[in-house]
Amino acid sequence: MALWKEITTPAPTGHSSSPSPPIDRPPLEPIPAAPPPAARRAREPVDGGDSMIAANITIEGKIEGSGNVRIAGRFKGDVRIDGNFNIEPGAHLTGQVLAGVVVVGGELQGNIESAKRVDVLDGGVIVGDVKAGSITVAAGSRMRGHVEFGWGDEKPPKLDSGR
Repeated sequence: MALWKEITTPAPTGHSSSPSPPIDRPPLEPIPAAPPPAARRAREPVDGGDSMIAANITIEGKIEGSGNVRIAGRFKGDVRIDGNFNIEPGAHLTGQVLAGVVVVGGELQGNIESAKRVDVLDGGVIVGDVKAGSITVAAGSRMRGHVEFGWGDEKPPKLDSGR
């Protein structure tokens, strides 16, 4: 059975009334089969790119994993990543942050725990506690909370009240 309709053309002007033979056409190429679902899901991870929440997005949940994450929109939830975390200017995060390097250009309402470094950019706002190896605070930024830096994993020494 043919997959196409055979078209016959009338005979050239002459005395013959029989139809012309069918037009020879090359056979159709077969369509390759789709890979099985497991092969479609098994993709190589993309390395070197940042995961990003765009400026016009609002998400509630949690972020966990490795790699770098940038937020330009609004996020409510905790962030725990083995990588760098960047809150872009104009972005808003409500939740706890645990990441290697944290850059705050927008607003964070929550604590930053055990970061190697925290950079608060001009216009950045932190309402919460910060514990980091080092901290850089730019003029024009604001913060309300308790800050510990330079201690690493050590506990700060207890002050003797002298009594």
